[in-house]
Amino acid sequence: MAQPTAPSGALLLLAAFSRHRAALDWARDRTTAAWGPVAMESAAFQFNQTDYYEPTMGKDLLKIFFTFDRPFDQGDLSEIKLLTNRWEEEYAASAGHGEPRPLNLDPGYITLGKLVLASTKNYAHRIYLSRGIYAEITLYWRHAAWRSHEWTFADYRREDYQRFFSQCRELLHQRKREETTR
Repeated sequence: MAQPTAPSGALLLLAAFSRHRAALDWARDRTTAAWGPVAMESAAFQFNQTDYYEPTMGKDLLKIFFTFDRPFDQGDLSEIKLLTNRWEEEYAASAGHGEPRPLNLDPGYITLGKLVLASTKNYAHRIYLSRGIYAEITLYWRHAAWRSHEWTFADYRREDYQRFFSQCRELLHQRKREETTR
C-alpha cells in the first residue's frame, strides 16, 4: 500500500485586478500584512481578454500578480480564497468607488509542475476542496514551457503572464536547490 506524502513546495500566488490603482495598492498592503513580504510582483498587465467583469468592475482593468516569501501549505487554499472574498467585500464597502466590485482577488499557487487557481464556481474540470471552494489546474509545466487546458482563461494563456509565472517557478526551483544543500 502506498503511503501518503507531503506535497512539494509551492508559492502562494495572488492575482489582483481593478481599474483603480488605489485598490491594487490596498490589496498589496492587505496581503503583506497577512502573509508577509512579497517575493515577486509582476508588472501591471492590461486585462482586456473579456468584457465579463465590465458590469461589476468597469472598464480599463489592470491585473497584478504577487507571490509571497513565506512557505505555503497547499491545503490552505480554500481558507485563503474565503479570506480574499472577505477582503473584496471589505474594500467595496469602504473605498467609495462606483462599481459594486472595484477589486477582484484570485488566489492560487505555483509548484514546479502546475499553476492552480481557487474558485467558488463548480465545473467539470474543478475539484472540490472545502467550504464551497474548488480548485483547477489552470496551467501545467511540460517540455520547459507552460501549457494550457481547453478551460484555461484567455489571459493566463498570454506570453507575458507566463514569463512572470516562469520567473516564479525559477524562484521556487532555486529554493528547492538551497534546501538540498543545507
